[in-house]
Amino acid sequence: MSKMIRSNIQVGELATGQALSIPLYDIQGSDNAAPSVYIQANVHGAEVQGNAVIYQLMTLLEGYDVLGDIKLAPLANPLGINQKSGEFTLGRFDPITGVNWNREYFDHNIDLTTWYAEHQHLSNAALFDAYRDRLVESCHARLNQPFGITTGHRLAVNLQAMAHQADIVLDLHTGPKSCKHLYCPEYDIEAARFFSIPYTLVIPNSFGGAMDEAAFCPWWQLTDFAAQHGREFTVPVSAFTLELASQERIDLADGLEDAKGILAYLSHRGVIREKVEPAQMARFGCYLKDYKKFHAPKAGLIEYCAVVGQPLNAGQPLVNILRMDLYGTDDAHQAISLPMDCVPILHFASASVHQGTELYKVMTNVFRL
Repeated sequence: MSKMIRSNIQVGELATGQALSIPLYDIQGSDNAAPSVYIQANVHGAEVQGNAVIYQLMTLLEGYDVLGDIKLAPLANPLGINQKSGEFTLGRFDPITGVNWNREYFDHNIDLTTWYAEHQHLSNAALFDAYRDRLVESCHARLNQPFGITTGHRLAVNLQAMAHQADIVLDLHTGPKSCKHLYCPEYDIEAARFFSIPYTLVIPNSFGGAMDEAAFCPWWQLTDFAAQHGREFTVPVSAFTLELASQERIDLADGLEDAKGILAYLSHRGVIREKVEPAQMARFGCYLKDYKKFHAPKAGLIEYCAVVGQPLNAGQPLVNILRMDLYGTDDAHQAISLPMDCVPILHFASASVHQGTELYKVMTNVFRL
């Protein structure tokens, strides 16, 4: 295995003046021409399984010839990880602003008309280097702007600056109660067949605030702009969000299977010298527009009937709603179903809900990959 270097990066300061830092692990590859990789986990406090996957991946890589540089950032959000209430970890939203930690990334909005006119004479390799430098410099400028930025945005932009230095970006998450699923940009859908993940959400090539979009969207925009001006190349950066089942859970054996899937993708991309075959499994997808949210029609206590990751036919029970305040009436118990076939992907973690709570997310119009 190539040498691994452990370091820390400061991503902010606590009110007491202490530095807020996260650990980093760098594996130095032996071939400068091989793709570089950035992998992070645990941006949401309760979503800890990505750390098990990174641990297993680091262990696996000890037996491989690593060609491309790999940077790993487990425990990427110490504020979220430590945001506890009793036995539960709350760290999905910045407690200062209420913003989702994974919607804090920076949309560069680069003036491509001007930038491309100044750099179009460069070779593809030199063009990509200049564009990457522009993205990283933009992040540093954002961190140092005169009026400052919020705590959560500072954390996100620090992470984003590291991600922009890689050719492959993997952001490891989990759902509340969830099956494994992958967020994959539409232009890169073929990549989904390498990961050990049965369901893929095909997302538009546009920025919605998450890390994967923050990483690939500027490159998609450059690729599309260049094509409009007669210059063709493939999108130089690939970025995915891997949802590794449910939160508040560490499963090292399961983490090993997902690490093997990541390894298969890295093998395909030439990050390691050895050939690693993807797991033989059925894989399915749907477009993001067909990924539907079901909200509680009324408040109550919820029995989640539909099993995540298993197809649900139209009319089959999705949830039962129990209303003890209405005992003795026809409304004390209500079974709810959906009017279309779907695959439930995740559901809310709690059994007690307000009216309007997002109870399930389901894939519709599912197709085989």
